[in-house]
Amino acid sequence: MYNNTPRTMIVTTALPYANGNIHLGYILEAIEADIWVNFQKMRGHTCYFIAGSDAHGTPIMIQAEKQGLSPEAFIEQMSREQLADIEQFGIRFDNFYTTHSPENEALVSEIYRNLKDSGAIIHKTIYQAYDPLKKMFLPDRYLKGTCPRCKTPEQYGDNCEACGATYSASELIDPKSVLSDVSPETRATEHLFFDLPQYADKLKQWLSGPHVAKEIQNKMQEWFEAGLQAWDISRDAPYFGFKIPGEEDKYFYVWLDAPVGYMASFQHFCQNHPELHFADFWKKGSETELYHFIGKDIVYFHTLFWPAVLMASQHRLPTQVFVHGFVTVNGEKMSKSRGTFITAKDYLAKLDPEYLRYYFAAKLNGAIEDIDLNFEDFMQRVNADLVGKIINIAARTASFIHKFFDNQLAATLNNPALLAEFMGKETEIAEQYEKRDYARAIREITALADKANEWIAVEKPWQIAKEQGGVLLLQEIASTALNLFRILIVYLKPILPRLAVSVENFLEIPPLKWQDIETPLLKHQIKTFSPLMTRIESTQIAEWIQNA
Repeated sequence: MYNNTPRTMIVTTALPYANGNIHLGYILEAIEADIWVNFQKMRGHTCYFIAGSDAHGTPIMIQAEKQGLSPEAFIEQMSREQLADIEQFGIRFDNFYTTHSPENEALVSEIYRNLKDSGAIIHKTIYQAYDPLKKMFLPDRYLKGTCPRCKTPEQYGDNCEACGATYSASELIDPKSVLSDVSPETRATEHLFFDLPQYADKLKQWLSGPHVAKEIQNKMQEWFEAGLQAWDISRDAPYFGFKIPGEEDKYFYVWLDAPVGYMASFQHFCQNHPELHFADFWKKGSETELYHFIGKDIVYFHTLFWPAVLMASQHRLPTQVFVHGFVTVNGEKMSKSRGTFITAKDYLAKLDPEYLRYYFAAKLNGAIEDIDLNFEDFMQRVNADLVGKIINIAARTASFIHKFFDNQLAATLNNPALLAEFMGKETEIAEQYEKRDYARAIREITALADKANEWIAVEKPWQIAKEQGGVLLLQEIASTALNLFRILIVYLKPILPRLAVSVENFLEIPPLKWQDIETPLLKHQIKTFSPLMTRIESTQIAEWIQNA
């Protein structure tokens, strides 16, 4: 049974990296989280939706240089563009900030000092690839060479895209710097490491609880069996990031200050809401719930490094980490060379963002599975389910209320049993939303829409409209249909917030809340119906594919 006891929670998505346009992989994540947040808010819970731009690292520095901008100017521009694209999909963060902020610098420095005081920081001399032309140490992704396993050329210094092998940069055959195409030198440098193995037992205990899915628990077990390694948290100058206190020319590795960015973004939010006390939410033992939505490619950081850092610095741990799969396009991995890499801008130029919200929701089931964007299936689901079934209920009955009853709904309804059946699905659909099984919620909602359409077909209001003496019956049938439609929109509002606003405007009602399911609209004045959503034409899909 779904528990509706008042709750307070912080929800985050991963922070999009501020070196390029948002792609549909991140949009999937943001939509999944936004639906969950919308549902919680509709239920009356206090839910803070937090994110921001991940703004540090060598790639940012180099990309800014290519564009003739300072890193600060570049990330500000990129962050602004990213948020604009995100918001066009109806995604509304309570706070969207940046990791390049005074709040984040202060927090990561404080956490680092706590790590040092707890004995979790160790110094090691390591040997790294160095570009003598660019005069900088090279991250693994800035090396290319031949895979040591399958011998495929032009592979990065950390993993092979051909065979999937992972390896250290030193194993790469005939490596070259991506920046200058020269062979790198190997140089010694002293780095700072977080002693992750020290927290192995505590991490095992935390991971054995309800905080991650069983599949993640199993995956993490492989890491424990292989033996956890100390984690390099420093980078050498030149580097765009925060300097490590007490160190010369050493900077925090982006993956240390990025998750701290969740805290910094919320702290920034609290500064604008003085009734909130930041420490109450992040201190050890806080009763506030904390949820991270992430992709499966960054599980390691969020279920090992991040919890261990929080443990070591005496902060609260995540309540749950929700993990989703990748977006594929027509069954293939998103790829620029294959023309299947789709950015948010690409999509927004051609199609209604609510279509994609519905389609992704219809495929998201709470499991860690890749979500395939199949163009034919996409068009079919939107046209048949959303337009053909759900919106069709209002489209085929509202005209009778307008034509014969001056847009006034009846005082009584025609089929209380069917209305009760729609209301009775509330607990089941709420449970599916809570579990992030949006696909099943949509199946339940469209099944109800089928019943409403079948009932309308049996009652034949268009025939009653032609007969004498059926006026009251016609008003009750059409009013019942619109009340059924309203319940469906309440159920769909977390997924389709803009459609919900259009329906609220059409029905002349305040913003729908979850409990509105229980109270029908009677003797209520509505507006004249106008189309709420149009079908996708095959030409739109063809044009989109051609320009992708």
